[in-house]
Amino acid sequence: MITFFKKLVSGLQGLPSLSPQDAKALIESGALLLDVRSLAERRRLSIPGSVNIPLDELPDRIATLLNGKTVVCQCASGMRSAQATRLLTDAGLDARNLSCGITAWRAAGLPTITRT
Repeated sequence: MITFFKKLVSGLQGLPSLSPQDAKALIESGALLLDVRSLAERRRLSIPGSVNIPLDELPDRIATLLNGKTVVCQCASGMRSAQATRLLTDAGLDARNLSCGITAWRAAGLPTITRT
């Protein structure tokens, strides 16, 4: 099991990552914010303007992202979005990972939508 996680993490190193502030600036300049969390997670908390494609659906829906925009991938903590970033960059898209996900976004005081 430890070998699996070491391999997973090593495959995600070197990905283009962004701080919440840098991600916000990139989104404001036209990048797409892609939320790769489950619909249930998104229903509780989301970032305004984000588009949801859960990570497990992303391989089948990459074509919907082929519009020339930079994609900022976001999840709860940054791990699933790192996997999404790797998948998208391997497919030739300009993708970046929001480091530490919506947790860091919220901690930076950036806007979120909360539902109960």
